[in-house]
Amino acid sequence: MNQGFETLAVHAGQEADPHTGAVVPPIYAVSTYKQDGVGGLRAGGYEYSRSANPTRTALEEALAAVEGGTRGLAFASGLAAEDTLLRAVCRPGDHVLIPDDAYGGTYRLFARVLGPWGVSFDPVPLGDLDAVRAAVRSGSTRVIWVETPTNPLLNVADIAGLAQIAHDEGALLVVDNTFASPYLQQPLALGADVVVHSTTKYVGGHSDVVGGALVTGSADLGERLAYHQNAMGPVAGPFDAWLTLRGLKTLGVRMERHCDNAERVVDLLVSHPRVTQVFYPGLPEHPGHEVAAKQMRRFGGMVSFRVAGGEEAAVEVCARARLFTLGESLGGVESLIEHPGRMTHASAAGSPLEVPADLVRLSVGIETVDDILADLTEALS
Repeated sequence: MNQGFETLAVHAGQEADPHTGAVVPPIYAVSTYKQDGVGGLRAGGYEYSRSANPTRTALEEALAAVEGGTRGLAFASGLAAEDTLLRAVCRPGDHVLIPDDAYGGTYRLFARVLGPWGVSFDPVPLGDLDAVRAAVRSGSTRVIWVETPTNPLLNVADIAGLAQIAHDEGALLVVDNTFASPYLQQPLALGADVVVHSTTKYVGGHSDVVGGALVTGSADLGERLAYHQNAMGPVAGPFDAWLTLRGLKTLGVRMERHCDNAERVVDLLVSHPRVTQVFYPGLPEHPGHEVAAKQMRRFGGMVSFRVAGGEEAAVEVCARARLFTLGESLGGVESLIEHPGRMTHASAAGSPLEVPADLVRLSVGIETVDDILADLTEALS
């Protein structure tokens, strides 16, 4: 039976405990498991919690279900998931395409970690399919790495179009779905090979846990990724997995409120005299609006804007906010404000991925929207 997103988020991988009837999967705070004789594993194959843990298994099955994949894997952070994936599918001499406004941590991973290992990369405007085709190196491009919407400029890429380009070249299409969440966007259904998440963000949703995930529709690729997850060891702990699983249950209802509030914030910003530009895929003038409308359920809870007066004016807006908490990360129930150039994207300074100095990024929370608007109005005054 085909089940809806919210049903899968609440129930997939989360059957009631057969011994107690508990409706919430327990936290298996255990490192090792009693075996039935030498080499005789119990049902489920549990032997050591780096390899598998029942709480983590429940989360991994739920993540696979809500993304429409066959295999989900949970990690200690989003970057741990990215690193494991890239080392599983790339070798020295390989080439990767990344967004020309990628998340600063992803850029740092390519530039400072994978670069010295021998993997080269090129930033490309992924919304321009012709530019992507021109940047592909036949025989060496192994991955096209996509964020859509991107962080922090909220550019949109055509997942289906990029999948065609990648597969024509024998490459993988990897989509970082963190900003959209599985509720708003299903990259595997559009042709992606792997979906990446920082589950710290919307999936966990409460700013109380750090985690990452990979989901794939390929059983063979899933086995390769699981082998590297076990061999490298960057796994989610049982308590982290439990918190993330709890957050996933309410993802659908939270995303609806995030989107409702973000749309009201955008209405305020586009008419404000101190705002020179607003970045939000829901705006009809956004260059990726039509693609976003086609591949997303709604346009999300992230909003970025540029402030008249330059960098110091943008920093001042961040400092004046009160309901909006000045902080990195995103996707929690509380509203956050940050200056990407000095905070999340400082590692991209001086590179082709450097963000505008007058940019402010908002993660619009689920508070009463009138309070959000009042705080933002005061911060901009």
